[in-house]
Amino acid sequence: MLRFLLGFGWLSSCLLLLAACNQPQEHIAGAIRPEDSVPMMTSYGVNTLISDSGVIKYRIVTERWEVNTTRQPSRWEFMKGIFFEQFDEQFHVQGYIQADTAWYYDQQRLWKLRGRVTLRNIDGLVYTSEELYWNGITHEFYSTVFSRLVTPERTMEGTYFRSNEQMTRYTVTNSQGSFLASDFDDPEPADTATIPKPNQP
Repeated sequence: MLRFLLGFGWLSSCLLLLAACNQPQEHIAGAIRPEDSVPMMTSYGVNTLISDSGVIKYRIVTERWEVNTTRQPSRWEFMKGIFFEQFDEQFHVQGYIQADTAWYYDQQRLWKLRGRVTLRNIDGLVYTSEELYWNGITHEFYSTVFSRLVTPERTMEGTYFRSNEQMTRYTVTNSQGSFLASDFDDPEPADTATIPKPNQP
């Protein structure tokens, strides 16, 4: 009888083990890919000063600032809008930039600004567009979408824009807009005698 119980117990253990092996296993998801990773830092209600080479150059105001160094390329994200102020060495405001969303790619030192982008400099120039890039290496702004540039003297619109950081030297191509007549005036000829006269009737 004891031999029968021991045999039955051994057989039951084998059957339970086999049943356990045949049950479906839980599927475990793979590791999160770097491009799907969450930010390593999120700050709310930011109002901070940014220095460049030890000199305070900018103020950043934003509702939400995310820093993600695991995504490639690594970036800062401003999905709730951003406002910049730019200062000179005496801490005087030289201009401002604002946009609905922005990304800063720190390795390339490149800003990408999207949605109701507005830029104004100390000379009263106002630039508006839906997209603007700011290259911190070449110190240039550029855009390949429709842009509008308004100065105290003229208004220009075009689909290609490039400028230095101070917005004092800029190019607008594929443009249309209003210009001063003097923009198209030819200089007076040096020698009027060389200009042929029309035949008299």
